[in-house]
Formats: sequence, C-alpha cells, structure tokens
Amino acid sequence: MSDFEYPRPQLVRDNWTCLNGQWDFAFDDGARHERPCDDIGWNRTIRVPFAPEAPASGIGDGGYHPCCWYRRQFDVENSGPQRIILHFGAVDYHACVWVDGEKVAEHEGGHTPFSSDITRALKGPGPHTVVVRAYDDPHDLAKPRGKQDWLAQPHSIWYPRTTGIWQTVWLERVPATYIRTLKWTPQFENFEIGCDVHVEGEQDESLMVEVRIRHGKVLLADDIYKVVGGDAVRKIALSDPGIDDSRNELLWSPERPTLLDAEVRLLLRGEVVDTVTSYTAMRAFQVNRDRLLLNGRPYPLRLVLDQGYWPETLMTAPNDAALRRDVELAKAMGFNGVRKHQKIEDPRYLYWADKLGLLVWEEMPSAYRFSAKSMTRLLREWTEAIERDYSHPCVIVWVPFNESWGVPNLTSTQAHRNAVEALFHVTKMLDSTRPVIGNDGWEASATDILGIHDYDCDADKLRARYEVTDPVRTLFDQRRPGGRILTLDGFPHRGQPIVLTEFGGIAFSGKQGEAHTWGYSTVDSEESFYALYRRLLEVVNNTFMFSGFCYTQFTDTFQEANGLLRADRTPKIPLEMINAATRNAPQQPQPPSPVP
Repeated sequence: MSDFEYPRPQLVRDNWTCLNGQWDFAFDDGARHERPCDDIGWNRTIRVPFAPEAPASGIGDGGYHPCCWYRRQFDVENSGPQRIILHFGAVDYHACVWVDGEKVAEHEGGHTPFSSDITRALKGPGPHTVVVRAYDDPHDLAKPRGKQDWLAQPHSIWYPRTTGIWQTVWLERVPATYIRTLKWTPQFENFEIGCDVHVEGEQDESLMVEVRIRHGKVLLADDIYKVVGGDAVRKIALSDPGIDDSRNELLWSPERPTLLDAEVRLLLRGEVVDTVTSYTAMRAFQVNRDRLLLNGRPYPLRLVLDQGYWPETLMTAPNDAALRRDVELAKAMGFNGVRKHQKIEDPRYLYWADKLGLLVWEEMPSAYRFSAKSMTRLLREWTEAIERDYSHPCVIVWVPFNESWGVPNLTSTQAHRNAVEALFHVTKMLDSTRPVIGNDGWEASATDILGIHDYDCDADKLRARYEVTDPVRTLFDQRRPGGRILTLDGFPHRGQPIVLTEFGGIAFSGKQGEAHTWGYSTVDSEESFYALYRRLLEVVNNTFMFSGFCYTQFTDTFQEANGLLRADRTPKIPLEMINAATRNAPQQPQPPSPVP
C-alpha cells in the first residue's frame, strides 16, 4: 500500500497522477508577492501534503507565517481529445494556483477541495510548472479555523496551526466529455437508490448514462437513462429479495457494513467515453420521537470525540494506513461511531469508515468572531463540505455550530440566533435525509437532536442530574449543565432525542514525569483511570433519557491528555477493558491483545 491512495474514493478512475512529495517552498511573511516570480526566494523544500508547521513536512515551523509559496514541475501526456484536471484536497486558507505562468484557480476555504481544468494552460510538451500561493492570516478569528490556535503556543483545547496545502494534490486525465460529479441517495423505505450524475463537456442529445449496481457477484440493477442539460437524475429500484433476512443482508450498519459496488458509464452516440467506479449503501438514519433509528430500528449511539491530529503530521494523516487504523481502533474500543470534532476529515477516512463500519458525526470547524463576513465564509465552506461528503453512508449527522462558537450571544442577540437557524435550514435543504444539530452542546434552537455537553466526572451527580421523571421541568428549566441553558427561549424541548455529546475528558498521561497536560479531570494511575471511565460509562449507558453518548476523547492531542489512547495510538489500558466499559459489558480476565 502506498502512503496516499486514490483521493476521491466514490468517483474513481485509473488514469491519475499523485503530486505529493518534494516541492520548492518559501515563506512570504509580508505577503509582498501577488504573482509567481524569482524574487520570492525559493530557498526551501517541503514535503507535500504536510503543512509547514508539521515536522513531517521538513519545515516544522510553527511561527506566524501568513503567506507561503509552493512550486514543482510535473509531466503529463496532453494529446488527443482529453482534459487535464488539477485537484487539491484542501489548502488553508486562500489559495491561488498558476500553471505555466497562467492563473488557473482561486479558492477560499481551508477544509474543502477544489479543482481546475488546466488543459489550455499547458505550454508545450513539458515539463510543466505549478505554483501555489496560500494566504492564511493566523490572527483572523472571522474564518472557519476549528481547533487551530491563534496564540503563539497551543493552549487549553486548541492546537498548532495548519497553513497551506494539507491534503493530496493530484492530476487526472479525463475525456473531453466526462462525469464531473456523482451523488447517491439511499431511499430505505422504497428500497431505491437515487443516482445524480453531472456531465461536463459536449452536450449531445445522444448522451446516456448506464449504471450497474452489484452486491458481490449479484447484479441488483442495470439501468440506462438520458442526460438532459448536463444532468442525469434517476431513482434506481433495487431487486428487493422480499424476505427480511435476505433484505437485511443488503443493509449497511457498523455491525454489517455492506457496500454496493457501482460502475457508471457515459455513452456518447452509442460509444462509451467515460467509466468510473463507485460504491453506495442502503441505509437510513432517522429521528423518531425521542429515539434515533438506523434502518428503521432504535440504535443507541456509542461515539468517541476524535480531533483527527497526529504529533508529526498535525491534521494530515501520516498515510492511508493510519486512517484505517484509527477506524479499527475506535471499533476495537467498543464504539460504533466517532464525532469528528472541528474538522472536515479526509475522504479516505470516510472511505474506511464506510468499508469497516463506523458512524461519523460531521461538524463544521468554527470561526470565533461573529460578522456578516464570517457567516458568509462559513456558509460557503459548509455547503462545499456537504456536497463532498453527501454520498458516504457512514455520515449520519450534520453539525454547523458547536458550543455557540462564532455566535456567542445566542441568548441576547437575534442576529446570532438567525445565523444558527439559517445554517440549520440550509443544511436540511441540501440534505433532507440526515438529522441536523444547529448548535451542539447548549443554547439549542433549530435542531433535530438535543446535544448536551457535561464534564462533571462525579458519576453519582451525573446519574442524579439525568435520571429525572420530568426532564422538561427539572432539566431544561431548572438545571444548567456547563452553566448554560440547554434551549433558547421560544425553543422548548419538543421531544427530540437527547444525546450526551461531550462528557468525560479524564486526563491521564500514563508516563512517568509527564508534565504540562490538560483535561477536564485528572487521575494518576491506570487503576483510577479505568475505574472512573467504567463508572461514567455505566451511568450514561443506563440513563434512559439518552439516545446515545460521545466520550471525550479518542487520543491525547498535544497538551490535552484526556485520550483513551496516547497520541501515538497506543492504549493507556488494554483495549479489551476499554471495550467492555464502553459497552457496559462484564470484563472477562484475559491477557491484553496487540493493538490493531
């Protein structure tokens, strides 16, 4: 397995070239240059896709550097009726791209992909040169930045900054007329799958799309339909086995992550001009009164909060194997899902969650200052994130805001409320198939699920707080977990499912002499760590009010030492013990197993 696999797992072609590796690099701290030139001073090299703050990049400079430049040469065959597309997985924050001296792309937003058809910009037979200017003001609190610290050194719950390219850069050769986007929408009730194809290039009345969907060797659908105005939209009825046992074998869940393989072919005047492979799944995640349903049945969530950082590579995974390992470790610890916190994760992580069976709760990285500009930025990037990840069966919930970050005056300022409600409804408009939480943690208004953050590590107090006979009066009117009201005036609890979406946070480094660690509570031994974790998980598993929970957190992350795993992904106590406590199952004495 190579370090970086095909970056777009739900629309795959064979003909692609990875541009990760060594690039020329230069800081431009005064942002003096607007276009490529020799005066930039190409005095360093960097290993893409790792950010210059990351040691693995070869730079490892965490200082304030608002502007930086990248340059590399590449060769590409450019002949016949084809197009060359240049793709960027993510560049933080504002990117301008030139190829052979011609500007080909500009994109704002540090967590979402962009691409450009560079065919006409390619001069001569090559080699060709791509140059990237990345501008990312480290002090700008009005842009979506998630957990990236604005101080010189990471503090509290914030981490090192990420500047510039931090996901895969790649080239793709496509036909003159090709499949640009592909979107899948499972419709569980009718046993159908919606397929939306957008075609770029020559628009001809003869354009047709052929879709084949298989489960293993069994052909479930073989459908062909017309492209109109560049789009082909179709509901594909799968062969319904009719019998529950056979039907259930086709449903996706963490316990049985059944993926349906798909091949999509584009036909122009009867000839196949483009072929892509993909996958989808039949699954539904819904709200029904006070419970969450997966495929029509109540499904308690056991989530772990995952920051998605690595010590040497920061927000970028060291390689594809590291992404797979994180999914395997979450499952090995007894969780059926993760809450990706303040990060739009790499699509390859979502691929492994789809394939191995792990639910993903997707959350928009926050801005920390409210303004029309910050909300416009957030809306644009959030829309791109939903478009990118819409088809992944593992994604079950969208969360545009967390803990009133970026909208701090929800109790007193109508504009802040309007922002949350607007993002909630825009998200529901873009995707009507998944629940949405407008603002997770407290001060809820428009929401399908009520998320509560409560870091009280006294298990008896936690039990008493939530084992109440009249939650509307006792919990919502009289008590304030975290010192905040749970719902805003005018938005009483309407019976939505309640999920304890942050709790725990037990700090234990497990290393002799370890200092400078932070957590919501602290213990000093493996025994006390396990005892407190087990007691907390017993309470939340047995609290009827909760439709699920999310424990803080998956790994230690820089100064925040409240992970179940260390930053290098080694467990602080045996995985079997964590697993049993997570599921509130009896712990059977057994020797520790190796880490997956």
